[in-house]
Amino acid sequence: MRITALTCASVLSIMSIGASPFKISDTADRGVSLNVPEVELDSFSLDGGAAGVTEKDIYVEVIEKAQKDAEEVVEEPEEEDVNFVMANVQNSVNVRAEANTDCEVVGMLYNKCGGTILERGDGWTKIESGELVGWVRNDFLYFGEDARDYAEQVCDKIARVNVECLRIRKGPSTEAETDGLFEINSEWTVLDELEDWVEVDYKGAVRYVSAEYVDVEFFIEDGETMEEIKAREAIAALEKAKLTANQGAYSANADDTTLLGAIIQAEAGNQCYDGKLAVGAVVLNRVKSDRYPNTIREVIYAPGQFGPASNGTLDVVLANGVNAECMQAAKEALEGATTVGDAKNFHRAGSGESGIVIGAHVFY
Repeated sequence: MRITALTCASVLSIMSIGASPFKISDTADRGVSLNVPEVELDSFSLDGGAAGVTEKDIYVEVIEKAQKDAEEVVEEPEEEDVNFVMANVQNSVNVRAEANTDCEVVGMLYNKCGGTILERGDGWTKIESGELVGWVRNDFLYFGEDARDYAEQVCDKIARVNVECLRIRKGPSTEAETDGLFEINSEWTVLDELEDWVEVDYKGAVRYVSAEYVDVEFFIEDGETMEEIKAREAIAALEKAKLTANQGAYSANADDTTLLGAIIQAEAGNQCYDGKLAVGAVVLNRVKSDRYPNTIREVIYAPGQFGPASNGTLDVVLANGVNAECMQAAKEALEGATTVGDAKNFHRAGSGESGIVIGAHVFY
């Protein structure tokens, strides 16, 4: 849900239940403009005791009435009308079918999740967050102003395009080079907000769009029902099975095994074991592919492929000896083990990468 509001309190009071995901407008309070009607003085009958009323008196009365009406419109709601909550947790909190710790867990709220209040009681609150409806203990929730403040701390900002087509520029100026176009309703992660421009992440690069043509909002995540959690975990298990399916063993002599271990150390010596194994798998996946040379040495020393092979880093590792963990990763890769399926490429990971991110690398 995207909410545009006059004040923080009124933002929270006008949220409707059932929309998902929540998006809270990050706009400043707006002043009230008075639409004062034109006064046709001839329409007033100044008979009897009203003979002393002047044109100025009539106009002042109209303005005072307009001001009073405007003040009534922007009157802030009472605290009990505020129905927005955020999860007050480091990781997650159980959402239950009833307001009792012995009742069934129907879902989970995570630390960036928000929702709307359906019913508030002593110690427990019934909330709705996406498809999830259930009870949460009050000490695991932020309410009202506290909820909004917390959302500002932990939730990402997005820029949502509000025109049919918007230029993406390489600098915060209409004179800057254009780098593409954004479609209406497309959403992009906000890196910073300037006076007239919004800095966004565009495919890992810093780009700029005019602030006039985007709505900057906080993106608040939904909780998950137990059914959604089970479905997500099942999909993750299938994906992991694909990525770790054995690719077939490859026979190598001691020198090639050491060379493979050395390139693993040169490329991923400071990464986790899965990242080391992934680099070894990439080399072996290339060896087995018709698009690359068919030996480990030729793959590693192919021009323009592995930086350490051309800048001397690989030679240093070979001279000093390959560490035990990288040698283990090399041996497992030779046996067909992989953490990245049949990926044949990798590079340093950046923001918004497409591929399998392990540590500081993205594999594809």
